[in-house]
Amino acid sequence: MRAAQRAMRPPLRQRFYRGAEVNDTAEGFAVLLDGKPVRTPGRRALAAPARTLADAIAAEWQAQRDVVDPARMPLTRLANSIIDGVADNAVAVADEIGRYLASDLLLYRAEAPARLVEREAAAWDPVIAWARDDLGARFVLAQGSVHIVQPPEALAAARTAIPTDPWRLGAASSITTLTGSALLALALTHGRLTADQVWAAAHVDEDWNMEQWGRDALVLERRAYRFAELCAAAQVLAAMDSPRD
Repeated sequence: MRAAQRAMRPPLRQRFYRGAEVNDTAEGFAVLLDGKPVRTPGRRALAAPARTLADAIAAEWQAQRDVVDPARMPLTRLANSIIDGVADNAVAVADEIGRYLASDLLLYRAEAPARLVEREAAAWDPVIAWARDDLGARFVLAQGSVHIVQPPEALAAARTAIPTDPWRLGAASSITTLTGSALLALALTHGRLTADQVWAAAHVDEDWNMEQWGRDALVLERRAYRFAELCAAAQVLAAMDSPRD
């Protein structure tokens, strides 16, 4: 399987630059390679609104060795998607997060065994309480996988917490798809949980299954890759919440 995965990957580009740096431009803090601006796949400038964020992106480019491997550059990939895909489609991206709210991971609970029920409650109930108390979103919990229609008032209240700034919105969108939970994404976006807490909460069921049936090396490898993507999103949020340079 690993051989097949390697065969499917396109050939990696040789490193073609000596160094990466950041320059303050009209488009923001732009990443430069040997003094030349980096372009996104959409041919836009790879530039961030915060210096710390641009420095972190440049550090990913600097860390590449003989080849440039996008798989090892989660922050660059996220920045590209925000610049090319989110900035001009903010309403559609927010709507997609809103659709996750209607069938959020945290709303569907196991019926048994008791220990799994307890673990889900311990990890998920504080987020449900935060949504209720801070956002005014009163969601209905269900047991099992049968879909339950959420109160429109709860969905509308939670949607007000979806960020509008393209960079924060792009980070929230990434967290939502990585975890399967818009509520976890909003909790991280608003500082209610840390990235580690969000990741643990998103994998309560999977961790339980691995405890019962054994650890799967390929699953853990994919999880490590996806956790790096979540950390990149958290890094974007932290940079956007810090004073701008």
